Amino acid sequence: MATAQQTSRQHLISQVLLKQFTMPGPRGSGWQLLPFDLRNPGRLHKLKSPRACGWAENFVAFDSTSAEELWCAVERRAPAAFSAVHAGIPFADPLHVAALRDLVVLHYVRSHHYRDVHTGAFERSRAGLVGKLISKFPEQLSREALRETGLHLSDPGSLGAFAERLIERSSVVRDHKSGKLFRTSIEDTFYKVRAMASRWGIEVLTPERGQFLIGDNPAVTIRTEGDTTTYGMAFGDAHALVLPIGPRHLLALGPQNVMETVPQALVERLNTVQVHAAERYVYMHPKSGLQEFASLVARQRADQ
Repeated sequence: MATAQQTSRQHLISQVLLKQFTMPGPRGSGWQLLPFDLRNPGRLHKLKSPRACGWAENFVAFDSTSAEELWCAVERRAPAAFSAVHAGIPFADPLHVAALRDLVVLHYVRSHHYRDVHTGAFERSRAGLVGKLISKFPEQLSREALRETGLHLSDPGSLGAFAERLIERSSVVRDHKSGKLFRTSIEDTFYKVRAMASRWGIEVLTPERGQFLIGDNPAVTIRTEGDTTTYGMAFGDAHALVLPIGPRHLLALGPQNVMETVPQALVERLNTVQVHAAERYVYMHPKSGLQEFASLVARQRADQ
């Protein structure tokens, strides 16, 4: 049943969000934006539709229906909220503020970054469990090994290997391999982060000059100290959680609701964060003129 309900091509960046970076393509080809491959900055980058960008294969690999329904509940409220931003009245309706905040949280959780954090945490817990079993339950492990294999295991290496076999057969590991554990985790984390973010306001930033671009890990935690901006820290340690929502607007969860015009230097710093935080691609308006900027930062990123 789970396989039948599965949606294989899953957008990590909402199509409604990517559309904000588009313009009509040539000869009736529909709305298009420019994807930029950070691993191959010198290649010829061709325009594509929002549908062809910002997706991952089987991101939620187990019964994605419930996750898709949750994402859709957030995304269907975005167009009206975007219209309010474009009209300069994003705070006139509390429902628009909530929709924008939820969109930021959605893209923070539904991301390559979150999947990497989840996988890393699981593997660390799994490795730690082996150590705990060896140190705290060596006799029980030895008896179980004797019962299952007929071998008397006593040294840490052989007990560790047997402990790994036991853990491998556990329901938790099976759920991890199937993707069930990740689906549950990503949904639970969305609700948890949304509750934390409900105490934050929405800052709507507009460039004094230039445009914003958006990466494929688009919602990024940042801390700013003077002219230095760092990114990727835990949500609770961040000064803001930012998400570009178009060439002329970027959202930041911060202390209060405010609309603000920001200088080009800050726009470039925020765009640099998008490039460095990205998995592989950044996306931009076809007439943004940001290809050279993305190429330069991509090469700096590769040298780090």
